[in-house]
Amino acid sequence: MLQKLRARSKLTKPTLNLPPRPRKLPFIGNLHNLSRFDPPHHTFTELAKKHGPLMHLQLGEVDTIIVSSPEIAKHILKTHDITTDKICTLELLSTKRVQSFLPIREQEVLDLCKWIARHEGSPINVAEKVSLRNYDIMVRAALGKKTNEQATFVAIVKEAVEFIVISGLKRKIEELHVKSDRIIGNIIEDRKRVNAAKIDEGKKQEEDLLDVLLKIQEAGSLELPFTMDNIKSVLGFSSLSLIHFDGIETSTTVVDWAMAEMVKNPRVLTKAQNEVRDLFDSKQHRVDESCLDELTYLKLVIKETLRMHPPAPLLLPRETRENCEINGYNIPAKTRVLVNVWAIGRSPKYWENPERLEPERFLHKSVDYKGNMFEYIPFGAGRRICPGISFGLANVEMPLAMFLYHFDWILHHGMKPEEMEMKESCGVAARRESSLYVIPVPVVRQPLPVSFEG
Repeated sequence: MLQKLRARSKLTKPTLNLPPRPRKLPFIGNLHNLSRFDPPHHTFTELAKKHGPLMHLQLGEVDTIIVSSPEIAKHILKTHDITTDKICTLELLSTKRVQSFLPIREQEVLDLCKWIARHEGSPINVAEKVSLRNYDIMVRAALGKKTNEQATFVAIVKEAVEFIVISGLKRKIEELHVKSDRIIGNIIEDRKRVNAAKIDEGKKQEEDLLDVLLKIQEAGSLELPFTMDNIKSVLGFSSLSLIHFDGIETSTTVVDWAMAEMVKNPRVLTKAQNEVRDLFDSKQHRVDESCLDELTYLKLVIKETLRMHPPAPLLLPRETRENCEINGYNIPAKTRVLVNVWAIGRSPKYWENPERLEPERFLHKSVDYKGNMFEYIPFGAGRRICPGISFGLANVEMPLAMFLYHFDWILHHGMKPEEMEMKESCGVAARRESSLYVIPVPVVRQPLPVSFEG
């Protein structure tokens, strides 16, 4: 076996000019370069300092390219790009569909604020509570009311996300795919029976994504046949793992880090609170989307949080469909490509004082989330830009605004802001290593109604 590997290596070396890479080992490739104690994007950033912004690694069974500069990221994301699942994007994550979730989101944020008010003086885990609410929103939006099978499916999605980006364990991913396919099949059959019964009884149906997909199938309005397998694919673990990143993981992680950074930086916290409270008080306490558009400083805080802590520090993997050349190097077909957004956002070459929270740095920068400035691509760029930007940001701005308006926040156990740990976890997403526990002190005793008027 080893002789065959060596022979194959000798044959390929003269013909391919691959990007630089660290020394690899038989069978495991460069998995030994990944640390159990550091997040993978941190490790890739350190390796790139030695081997360059376009680096070749073999992770398990998969050849992988790591991109750590805006120039090469632009080449990858605009030139060598492929489209995502259009149905998933158009139906679940479109602006129109996200707006239709407003009543769901309104109720979930109100419920969360009421829960926080009832726990006045007790430390709460911000990420845990926000994440639970966001999963409720996703499940209700995609599959309707929650059931035990849906809870099992969400658990599979969470597990799958940890394997998709880094691990080369294809067998495990396939096992999770089979499990999710079976559960989705059961949910679809149950829904068809329920819908048929409602039609017979003349009852009005509330539409979620599954209902929309079943209508598309029944109408036959697409150019190609839309089968039950297609529906399973859109609702299946691949698409909803994408939604996990695009919506749930994004919003949960950003809210958590934004709260942590503001608590650690009292100047920023006070400035954001004053803006929110002045605005909402002037609007007779009515909070709608037009109000959120006026929260200029809070939006700067969110932008800066995304620069420092992109929720997906490694963009979801791309795969080259054919042999290509990037930056003078040969990239074989079927090579996985990871863009290290975290490294780009922390590079002193492009950002002054990159380790410091400075929301004001965006005051005079015409930077948006559309991926036009490749020094700042927290949601990716090109045709495969994160389709869940609207979904994710909608679940960030309102919770943060309500938290800042209704509560003051203090650290538990008498901890001082400068004593806070700000390390990232070793998972795929850039979560906090230690949970953020803060004590809410209500300013407005009862959370006020939220009015969305579109």
